[in-house]
Amino acid sequence: MEKAVKLDILSDPICPWCYIGKTYLDRALEQRPDHPFVIEWHPFQLNPDMPREGIDRRAYLEAKFGGKEQAVQAYLPVVEHAEQAGLKINFDAIARTPNTLDAHRLIRWAGIEGRQTAIVSSLFRAYFQDGRDIGDRDTLADIADSCGMDAAMVRRLLATDADEQDIRDRDAAARQMGVNSVPTFIVASQHAVPGAQATDLWLKVIDEIMATED
Repeated sequence: MEKAVKLDILSDPICPWCYIGKTYLDRALEQRPDHPFVIEWHPFQLNPDMPREGIDRRAYLEAKFGGKEQAVQAYLPVVEHAEQAGLKINFDAIARTPNTLDAHRLIRWAGIEGRQTAIVSSLFRAYFQDGRDIGDRDTLADIADSCGMDAAMVRRLLATDADEQDIRDRDAAARQMGVNSVPTFIVASQHAVPGAQATDLWLKVIDEIMATED
């Protein structure tokens, strides 16, 4: 790799399109192990006004989409694209829609230790495959531990308001820049790529970047 290229990703760990988009990107990175990307994850809360304890997921979806049938219809494309990506999302296991402020704080702290992508991956799996409540601080500490972070330290930090305002400010700044949905990928601080893009697109982007370096 001759030149590092920053890839900033705005995401929320309860966003299924973010999970799908990351999976497509991961496939491209696996096929281009000499890719130039240096990845950093940034906070964007789908539900910034969510109560701290979260709410029942069924009630949340029916209120958001206007009823059970509408919620089912709204999620059909998600299920279809998840299957195309080879993901098994266990929606039936998800009992609550959590507030993700603490999860975003954990992602921030993981970045200090160079473990951001590992934490993001674990959060996605915990929520979408295992149905765990990633708004629960003990769950977050356990996820931190599984990625080699100090669970006791994470638990102590989560008990404070450390970096809460930072997360809110960065979320607000993203919205002011015009970001209104996630995932949003920003290549080299210049080119915004919205949505869960296919692996082939990422391969093309990587190849074009690497061709300009030759």
